[in-house]
Amino acid sequence: MSRRDFERLLLEAVDESLSSLGESSKQAIYYHLEKTFNVEKQEIPENVESFASALERIFGVGAIFIETMIMGRLSKKAAANPKWRVSNELTLKEYVASAKRSYLGKKTEAVELNVDQCKQVEI
Repeated sequence: MSRRDFERLLLEAVDESLSSLGESSKQAIYYHLEKTFNVEKQEIPENVESFASALERIFGVGAIFIETMIMGRLSKKAAANPKWRVSNELTLKEYVASAKRSYLGKKTEAVELNVDQCKQVEI
């Protein structure tokens, strides 16, 4: 279990989540991320906060649905087992950091998820 393995799983989770919007939409989002926000696909693991900020600028409050899909897919892929609680305070950056600690075998902290805003998202 290495950091690179985790980063690969994170990129797969992002890619699969964006694919749920359609292949051409996914490609358009990656293009927009790179050209407008200077966030290249391969740099997402090192720039989760910039990536999440760009998603929020592109999708507004709808970004939470994509972020939730990413978190769910990452959790399944990395076999991360964070503790889920309802809250408005969860960020994609915090979740990824917690999942990474869990994946790399370090002590995992509790993670909060606002499920009220995400009831219709299927993972």
